[in-house]
Amino acid sequence: MKSGENSRYDFYPPDPVLLEKLVEKALDKGASYAEARFHARLGDSVLMVNDRVVGGGFEIEEGVAFRVIVDGALGFASTSLLSEESLESVVDHAVSIARSSSRGFRKKVGMSEERLGQAQYSLKVKKDFRNLELEDKASIVLEYSKSLESKSVDLKAKTFSYSDEIEAKLIITSDGGNIESIIPRISIFYNIAAEHGGRRANKWGHLAGSGGLELVDELGLESMLKDDVNSLEVNLVKAEPSPKGVMDVIISPEIVGLALHESIGHPSEADRVMGREAAQAGLSYRMWLDGRIGSSKVTVADDPTIPGSYGFYLYDDEAVPARERILINKGELAELLHSRTTAYSFGVQSNGAARAMNYRSEPIVRMSNTYLKPGDMRFEELLEDVKEGIYMKSYMEWNIDEFRLVARYVGLEAYLIKNGRIVKPVRDTVLEIPTESFYSKIDGVGKDLRFYAGICGKGEPPQPLPVWMGGPHVRVRDVRVG
Repeated sequence: MKSGENSRYDFYPPDPVLLEKLVEKALDKGASYAEARFHARLGDSVLMVNDRVVGGGFEIEEGVAFRVIVDGALGFASTSLLSEESLESVVDHAVSIARSSSRGFRKKVGMSEERLGQAQYSLKVKKDFRNLELEDKASIVLEYSKSLESKSVDLKAKTFSYSDEIEAKLIITSDGGNIESIIPRISIFYNIAAEHGGRRANKWGHLAGSGGLELVDELGLESMLKDDVNSLEVNLVKAEPSPKGVMDVIISPEIVGLALHESIGHPSEADRVMGREAAQAGLSYRMWLDGRIGSSKVTVADDPTIPGSYGFYLYDDEAVPARERILINKGELAELLHSRTTAYSFGVQSNGAARAMNYRSEPIVRMSNTYLKPGDMRFEELLEDVKEGIYMKSYMEWNIDEFRLVARYVGLEAYLIKNGRIVKPVRDTVLEIPTESFYSKIDGVGKDLRFYAGICGKGEPPQPLPVWMGGPHVRVRDVRVG
């Protein structure tokens, strides 16, 4: 198991035979389940502000995590010391934690029975970032930063952050799971601040996926930057105050993806439904709500198997095969996202949603690539029977309550619609709407599916992980705009 030709990106897992031996040792010490996970993340990063490199370097973290179940309680321990003696000590520690915890647990923890994977996979790249020095990578991004220009607004600040990584895992479970994976990723995050006539606005963007430097062109960084500068120009120079009242709203894929991630994805995490996120991130309306939440036009999926996606994987961190999960099916609440432990509690099968940030973290239920299934309407068809409304193309801020019942989105680039035509740009458009009302009032879904990259936060300590979110344009009828 080796990452590549560049020695900086090489990683050194323990012998799989040793990990299998240690899993057996945990069983001999009384565990009913045992799992070993070697987990390495290696990569370059560089930060640029106003066309100057201000920081960067190469980071590496690798280690082994052990998880066991003893007498219905879970024990977890990890180490970056990969000698046999150190690994044996960590197994003993995990078993000891589980045994101690079992004395105070009433509800037993278990693992759902699954057909686990035994596989090796490595994602291929077209332009390998491992063959370039950090300075060369910085130069690529600096060219894009220096190319930003505007004739109508003053670009006050430009911040770009580039990072790449190789993530490698070796997972061995006591019930037959054995997975080796190598996934390369790149990420370019940017923030552009502009000013005109005493008003300021900023727009951030994120290009990221699984693959190599070919993604810079394939995902269209140049067009993303031009679009975002245009959004700032429209807001600061051309836009008039937005009208208020009840009207139709057409929402862009960027905002649709964010809304789905926050108001469908997080509430569909089974551990959140069980109340395990209450102290950190809130609860879920799916604790009490069942049945219909949206119109028949709304089908929402979470799929880690999309090639090139930022949330890509073929097996989760419990060796369960990945697949598409349908969270809403034609307006009806459907699957929850499950790990093996939550699936055991619910009496269902896992759908492969367990992921950990690194070897120091325990796998928990996570989203991957969450999106609205496209419909069959062109953008012009969504527009044509809107008598008066708003087209929200991008946003500048958002928030949502702890139960994910009410969300608020403030438009950056938005337009007034009259009699089926876009009339003029408007600013400070506010859409504040209950989740159920938002999805039930969708009556038109475009066919222009688009994805946006993000870093999803969850857990305590936090476990930020890569995801995509997206969808097509949608039309929402008769909603209040502030």
